[in-house]
Amino acid sequence: MFNLHTLKNSSKFTTRRKRVGRGIGSGHGKTSCRGHKGDKSRSGYKRRLGKEGGQLPLYRKLPTRGFPRARFQKEVFSINLARIEELYEDGETVNHATLIDKGLAPRQVPGGIKILGQGEITKKVLFEANAYSKGALEKLEKSPAEVKSPAKG
Repeated sequence: MFNLHTLKNSSKFTTRRKRVGRGIGSGHGKTSCRGHKGDKSRSGYKRRLGKEGGQLPLYRKLPTRGFPRARFQKEVFSINLARIEELYEDGETVNHATLIDKGLAPRQVPGGIKILGQGEITKKVLFEANAYSKGALEKLEKSPAEVKSPAKG
């Protein structure tokens, strides 16, 4: 049971903000806790990540390993069977042009379109894609849908 005499102050004690540059008597005057001279004492100073003040930075000392293939990778637009099931009707074709018309795919897809196997497909649609996942190909074989060009999976 709560009574007035059993209540306790549960709010946390907050420390006051340090007011610098308010005279010698405050203890935080003159240099405003920044010391004398140097970059850190100046206004607008930012410490750059990895900068070690004249010393060779660690990231330049460490060897580079491997080969970055991100530059050469082509972006692929992927779509699941469940999404196709809800957006397409019987007899329609699933390709880049129809995906743009329905507002799904961007205008340019350098790596082409890939069909993924999440969900089920019951409609008879024609697929014209660049790639299919293994799960999608298995489901498409069992469904009434047709696959025009199964490229690498």
